[in-house]
Amino acid sequence: MVVGTRDPEVTRQRGESFGEWLEAHPDAGLTTFGEAAADTELVVNATSGPGALPALEAAGSDHLAGKVVVDISNPLDFSAGFPPTLFVKDTDSLAEQIQRAFPQARVVKTLNTLTAALMVKPAELGADSSVFVSGNDEAAKATVTELLQSFGHTDVIDLGDLSTARGTEMLLPVWLRLMGALGTATFNFKIVR
Repeated sequence: MVVGTRDPEVTRQRGESFGEWLEAHPDAGLTTFGEAAADTELVVNATSGPGALPALEAAGSDHLAGKVVVDISNPLDFSAGFPPTLFVKDTDSLAEQIQRAFPQARVVKTLNTLTAALMVKPAELGADSSVFVSGNDEAAKATVTELLQSFGHTDVIDLGDLSTARGTEMLLPVWLRLMGALGTATFNFKIVR
């Protein structure tokens, strides 16, 4: 695994938590966005919403072409404080903007409706919950679904093409209100059917 950043040295010096994470993951590398994307089969966009397109542009469209790009970002606008609003919604999504900007990439939206720790360790909830995938490329969605299952996600719901990411991104205002009401980010949605 390789983590991409604008400036690896600045990132390396940023707070104890990231340095501790790097020490705990000796196989993880830290490099520029472009170098990270060039040498991988799957790219995870784990940036803030406003940082998504600039980070992917820094990675380079040639490095994203043909690759699965897992988009876990959300279009949150904190410019007016908390709670944030969405800077894109209803008739578009951040995931669709990414796909339009990088038409040769195989964008799959997922994991944007739960906190980071639960993305890779859903068992920490102590109960099954649901995650969603949206994308135009069926093979890319299958790859991402397999990855999610390897993390322990047992209910992966394929919502359809990438336009369905509008719905999962628009869940964020509800998610943020739930976090405030529950006093924790350690929760997730469960679709009962």
